[in-house]
Amino acid sequence: MAVRETRQGGEPGTYGGIVHAGGCTCEDCPHGAREGHRRAVAAFLRRRDEFAAGQGLPAAVAHSPSATRQWVSDELTQSARLVAERGRAEGEAWLARLWRRTAITVWALVLLLLLVQVLTAIGVGWTAARTAGLLAALVVAVTLTAASFFHRARGGVLAPVIGEDNRLSTSRAVAAAWVLFLAYAVLVLAGRLVSASHHGERDALLAGLELARGAGAVTVLAVVCAIAVLVRRVVGLRVLAQRLQKIRADRPRAADLLTDDAGRGSFADLQYVVISAVALVFGAVRLARRPDQLPDLPWGLAVVVLISAATYLAGKYSEGGRPVILSVIRAREAGDLDAPIRTGEDIEIRGAGFVPPGAQGADRLSRMAVRIGAVHVHVPLVPVSGGFSNPTDTRLTVPVPVDVEPGRVTVQVVTAAGVETNPYVIEVTE
Repeated sequence: MAVRETRQGGEPGTYGGIVHAGGCTCEDCPHGAREGHRRAVAAFLRRRDEFAAGQGLPAAVAHSPSATRQWVSDELTQSARLVAERGRAEGEAWLARLWRRTAITVWALVLLLLLVQVLTAIGVGWTAARTAGLLAALVVAVTLTAASFFHRARGGVLAPVIGEDNRLSTSRAVAAAWVLFLAYAVLVLAGRLVSASHHGERDALLAGLELARGAGAVTVLAVVCAIAVLVRRVVGLRVLAQRLQKIRADRPRAADLLTDDAGRGSFADLQYVVISAVALVFGAVRLARRPDQLPDLPWGLAVVVLISAATYLAGKYSEGGRPVILSVIRAREAGDLDAPIRTGEDIEIRGAGFVPPGAQGADRLSRMAVRIGAVHVHVPLVPVSGGFSNPTDTRLTVPVPVDVEPGRVTVQVVTAAGVETNPYVIEVTE
């Protein structure tokens, strides 16, 4: 028997034969996962802003700034972990829903192709090339739909272009687009060859498959596929060598094709996608004008794509880097005198690369730690309106634990990605 939820918060949806409203919080359905994540985020932001304004603090810790900071950090960490769990559940539910959307998009493109062919056939007439193009599109659509069904838990058609960090891979997406385009072009020629009735026409179609006709397109295909494989290898080796910090995303987004892991626009990715898209559009026009041969991509345009691919690869080589400590000083309030570092006091660690790209969320920041001697100290979260003042990418403030023995002590930062900085020696006094 179907159950109808009447809570406020959106349009009802159906999952497992049950009607759910937008306010549903059932954890076993996509609607509940999405709503649960939204509510967890709202609760966390409200709690963070209250602590930033000095509200909600217990009287037992109000007398001590250090105890207050630690208590607030622990409370925010627990709340952030709930947000992270809800985010992962929402991401998995989103991927499970995505395969239907990708299948619908594929068939919508087939209908768009049919509409374009019908409109362009007015006054000219329907040709065998149009039939071959439509049949080739149907073959590709059926193949992609079947693949989408078998990979429905991983995003359907998008599964091959989702990287190990759960983001859309720019190199794989570009390579997949060229593979699909040239596969479609070959299927068009195969359809023309099947329908050809004269030896001369069949010979002309076979000649259209010669390398001399499509050398530019084939060269671009080889390079972009090699770039996709090489980039995966480069990123993997740099992560293993701790020269690149990668944080797994909750779910892939379309913006991943144009941005870095932190969501900032990336020139290398942007120019690679734009130039490849322009070249694909040109190739599609050439295929429509000359459906009896592989798209003859001009060498000038092919070289532009190759330069773009080289720029993208160089960008992948240059990004990242290990975090580094530049200095460690005693943290002091305004008006305090400078003094040696003692146990129980706060130290300020200055450097670069402490917060990996994509680790700006509280659940990621709370995983950062500082090794002071043999003791691991969690970096406290210090909330301010709209974010956190500690930790930051260039500065961390942590207390020196009482377990640290006086003398020369090494300090290392362990980031959320598990990468350690260089050891830095400080002097701790009694």
